[in-house]
Amino acid sequence: MIKVFALFLFTILSVNIIAQNFIESVNILTDNPHQYEKTEFEINLTANYINPYISHDIMLDMLLASPSGREFILPCFYVEGDAAGSTWNARFAPQEAGEYSYKFNLSAKDCDPLETEVRTFNAAASSKDGFLHANDFWTLKFDSGKLFRGIGENVGWESRSYEDPKWTYDYLLPTLSDNGANFFRTWMCSWNLPLDWQKTRNTNRYQDTDEYYNPGGIKRLDELVEMCDSLGLYIMLTLETTSNLNSDRYTGQLDNKHDASAKTKFFTLGSARDKYKDKLRYIVARWGYSTSIAAWEFFNEIDNGVYTRSDSVIVEHPHITEWHSEMSRYLTDIDPYDHLITTSISHRDIIGMNSLPFIDLNQKHIYKRTGKMRDEIFKYIATYNKPYTIGEFGYEWDWNIDFSTITEGLNYDYKRGLWYGLFSPTPILPMTWWWEFFDEQDMTPYFQSVRKISDMMLESGEGSFEILGSSSGNIESYAVKCGEDIYIYLLNNSSRESTESLSLNGVKGIYNLRSYNPASNSFDNLGKCGIIESGIVKPGFTLDPKSELVLILSSDSANK
Repeated sequence: MIKVFALFLFTILSVNIIAQNFIESVNILTDNPHQYEKTEFEINLTANYINPYISHDIMLDMLLASPSGREFILPCFYVEGDAAGSTWNARFAPQEAGEYSYKFNLSAKDCDPLETEVRTFNAAASSKDGFLHANDFWTLKFDSGKLFRGIGENVGWESRSYEDPKWTYDYLLPTLSDNGANFFRTWMCSWNLPLDWQKTRNTNRYQDTDEYYNPGGIKRLDELVEMCDSLGLYIMLTLETTSNLNSDRYTGQLDNKHDASAKTKFFTLGSARDKYKDKLRYIVARWGYSTSIAAWEFFNEIDNGVYTRSDSVIVEHPHITEWHSEMSRYLTDIDPYDHLITTSISHRDIIGMNSLPFIDLNQKHIYKRTGKMRDEIFKYIATYNKPYTIGEFGYEWDWNIDFSTITEGLNYDYKRGLWYGLFSPTPILPMTWWWEFFDEQDMTPYFQSVRKISDMMLESGEGSFEILGSSSGNIESYAVKCGEDIYIYLLNNSSRESTESLSLNGVKGIYNLRSYNPASNSFDNLGKCGIIESGIVKPGFTLDPKSELVLILSSDSANK
């Protein structure tokens, strides 16, 4: 009887020991923390949990107070181990220089929360600009106050198993950076950065796994954000494709593209929403520190996942809008760096989604209507009073077409779409699709021309953009005043040479006139220009078919 009681007592004590929370050690892994750079911490602990990626099971947070007294919570992420002993990391990028205080809070299933003692570290000042945030219709703004306009393209994914293996981030991103681009958009999906895809497809780069999150996807995203930091590129990271709407990971139902019930459950089931929030928590914990991540994008073209090809509704709009409202609020709450938040549609608006308060950028994709992009931008910002961006655009969306038969149209559209964006109130210029095709066409160097004028406009106006009325007959003209300088984009969108006079509304005075040819990346000084009541800038401009020109009118005689 004594032996039975002793065994019972030992069992109870063992269970109690396992059920307790212990933070055994906290180590700062970064020798010299700097503002806007990753400072990493390692936390070793013992806690009772089953799945370290489920916050209802276990949650480790870092509680910080900045030098200015701002208090916030940073999620931490699991690295390795089990309930008997596990290692966790915290990755933090200080937004202020000076002394931070911090402690860790651990809560695990069936255990009382535990807090560590308060410690401190110092972050040295940095010359870097920090994180990007919303500013106005035209620009984004860094923590430093420096203004930014995104110029780049989609690099949707690295080459799949049946594509030319050269199209990797390692090749494409340095090419963009070397040619003046500063922005790109990329996807997390079953063949690219497959964080929550245990079964991958169309890829030799990633392997299937039994792990909760795919180790290959984690490793590659670690590498990507480090690469972008060194290249000066900023990412719009698309977290979800509509194929995950059918995933049994979230809905508990088998993959079925035609199962409307499964898609609805993705948005409405409490368990599905909890799993998605845990995914967001892990993403912020592991990669939120990166200043190279400009924006989190919830979905690529959510409308294409909730409509049939015949435009029948599969998931009712209120479910989608409510999901985005809840997730954008949650992401705002857990992201201490205030990254931009967006989501995208193809061509069908989701009722109420453009008005959500925690979506910073509204976004649409436009194909075969490049000439209408400016109208779309003006319409949406007027309706919703929120920055708007064209996340994808192109001459053609159908990948089954032989692009060699439409090469001229594709290349021409690529160029004018960028200029339309530069002369429109959008903080991120329209981003082309078909990155492999345009790389083969050697179009990437064209970003240099757009970037050159964009930098001049930002410098001239220090963030001031005023649209001016202009007319030039059969030649398209778009004019923007930045400070004291005026920039005008001219495009002959016809198949014949055209000679026209250019006039501006509400402008008078003597200006120095220069022209810039994007094709040759060269300026030409055209001398002084007197603009009188009629508004005529210069009569007799001649442009070749499908050609373009930028004019710069400056009251300063010095060329900029």
